[in-house]
Amino acid sequence: MRSIPQVQKAVVVEEVGGPEVLQYRTDYAVPQPQEGQVLVKNAVSGINYIDTYFRTGLYPSPKPEILGREAAGTVVALGPNTEQYNLQIGDRVLWLGNGGYAEYSAVPAAKTVKLPDALSYETAVASFMSGLTVLALTRETYEVKAGDWVLVHAAAGGAGFLMTQVLKKLGAKVIGTAGGSEKVELVKGLGADHVIDYRSEEGKDWVSTVMSLTGGRGVDVVYDSVGKDTWEGSLAVVKRKGTIVWFGNSSGPIPPLPLNKLSPKCVKVARPTLFGYIATREEFESYSNDLFELLTSGALKVHIHGFCSLDEVTQAHRDLEGRKTSGKLLIRV
Repeated sequence: MRSIPQVQKAVVVEEVGGPEVLQYRTDYAVPQPQEGQVLVKNAVSGINYIDTYFRTGLYPSPKPEILGREAAGTVVALGPNTEQYNLQIGDRVLWLGNGGYAEYSAVPAAKTVKLPDALSYETAVASFMSGLTVLALTRETYEVKAGDWVLVHAAAGGAGFLMTQVLKKLGAKVIGTAGGSEKVELVKGLGADHVIDYRSEEGKDWVSTVMSLTGGRGVDVVYDSVGKDTWEGSLAVVKRKGTIVWFGNSSGPIPPLPLNKLSPKCVKVARPTLFGYIATREEFESYSNDLFELLTSGALKVHIHGFCSLDEVTQAHRDLEGRKTSGKLLIRV
């Protein structure tokens, strides 16, 4: 087996800011796996919108930092006390953690899972963090039932693309929002019942459109990853005794929400995070295996917007924040 180098290529953030703070380095130290960690040689890493929150400081984190919350590759070293996870050197794996914008990552063995032979690295990373999130949100945050009216904001995005498919398989009536005709057609192709182009003249009043589609009743649940630009509309279109699930801030964070705004319609609000649903190894493996089954059976399709190399990550962040992408952006490490 080839020896592990001492330095690697990586993208490092030393201070918060815009995409320009992403530094491509060729001399960054390869980490040593610590207690409960494995060292993975990454093949493909995912770029998620949450990465921009850590870069800008919206979500505080220690700096310097290598961004990237998921990747797939090969185990090259095992840290102490990892035996219970049944991982071996040479295993093809998929992981959640930190440090994916690099050739090598030391990651928690508890959040590392073997990859089925039938799944490529690309398909796995294009679906992993987003797919686990979608399954948790539609099963536990709000249990979607057949016949439910569901509004999905950013339905052409990494999570929205997968969520639309999952919701239709559950028998929900899906209204999606997307920006531009190309994204609208993409979401229609997933089976969404109605897709609103919020960039069009008609789409600017998407609240009225949603209320009209639901006969004035409103939707049973809103899945809102946009935040600042949509939160008031989401409150307006949710039905009496309905639920709003806020799980992202792509347009900026929601301002402080007075609880009395929820009173007139007895609205329930959730602000979940994936890691709260996969805290135990049992939960993590259960959701991972369910996702792998959906992928290998062909019941869930991924959409990869494109690939970049480590030295192109800065532009990838610009494209992501400029809403120029649909589906998933991946790094070929």
